[in-house]
Amino acid sequence: MYKYPVYQPSLKGNERKYVNDCIDTNWLTWQGKYVKEFETEFASYIGIGYASATCNATVALHLAMVALGIGPDDEVIVPTLTYVASVNSIVYCGAKPVFVDSLPDTWQMDTKDVERKITPKTKAIMAVHVYGHPCEMDELQSIAKKHNLFLIEDAAEAFGSKYKGKFTGTFGDISIFSFFGNKTITTGEGGMIVTDNTTIMDRVKLYKGQGLAKYREYWHEVVGYNYRMTNVAAAIGLAQLERADELIEKKILLAKWYDELLEDLPVTSHNPVGDVVHTYWMYSILAQNADQRVLLRAKLKENGIETRPIFHPVHTMPMYTGNYHPFKVAEDLGWRGINLPSYPDLSRENVEEICSVIRSFYKPNS
Repeated sequence: MYKYPVYQPSLKGNERKYVNDCIDTNWLTWQGKYVKEFETEFASYIGIGYASATCNATVALHLAMVALGIGPDDEVIVPTLTYVASVNSIVYCGAKPVFVDSLPDTWQMDTKDVERKITPKTKAIMAVHVYGHPCEMDELQSIAKKHNLFLIEDAAEAFGSKYKGKFTGTFGDISIFSFFGNKTITTGEGGMIVTDNTTIMDRVKLYKGQGLAKYREYWHEVVGYNYRMTNVAAAIGLAQLERADELIEKKILLAKWYDELLEDLPVTSHNPVGDVVHTYWMYSILAQNADQRVLLRAKLKENGIETRPIFHPVHTMPMYTGNYHPFKVAEDLGWRGINLPSYPDLSRENVEEICSVIRSFYKPNS
């Protein structure tokens, strides 16, 4: 057991009360009242027309692809520096992921590389807001409009983040969020699909619920999926959403503490660039090189502090290495990056203790 895990949820609101209500009323499935309440309140919070809850974010991504009609012979442009689910969801539909590199300052997808990778087969761009920092959405919207492409936002790690005053997840034709146990708000496992497009949301709901017809009982119109969220999960999510502002503010405060305490050390922090609100799903730093990262993580582990490497670029993984060519920025970030403990219940004193170990690694005699 670690003294400081890399993440743990903060369950200090109405989670127990709402879950007990599910049990007391015998409503555990997707038909319970909390699913609809969670969807409605989530859409209202980020300022979008429609929201539909799913059992996890990976299926939300798959469902987004299905709802947009993405299939064989289509190409979807996606950053290689992302969690593998972003890319897998494209392959689930028989489409081809086309990788792009990252920007060295924001770590987000390089829009110039996006433009270079567009072909007649390109059907969509997937903007992944990696680690909570927004992508350059003005440029991506412009590119998508110019080439008549769908814009998908994978905001799994960016709940509460903003680009020019507007929440991530509200720029794309369709967007998804994650509520896994290590996300800013959690349902244990869970996801959300959001859109302002009525037709797209109707397709999401049709395919999410086994293809069940809207007005004919037990009549199925398409080969669908069972991707629904349970009432219990939604009850937890609703309680978490009630504390959203508090949790986001604490994550940003944690980053401020880390920045202050690591300021004079030879590490690079993942700081906000431009008119954005970066919610720091994980507070991440870059070591000077890959070997140093190994040694620093070992030092932290010896002191009961869990860390994780940032995502390995997906194009380097065995199933995606065909026609390999390098993505220099993404690979550099992937080999040097470290996620530090980032959960909301950390205190200033906890962060000071973590940073003192990092300081002792770089300045052992200080």
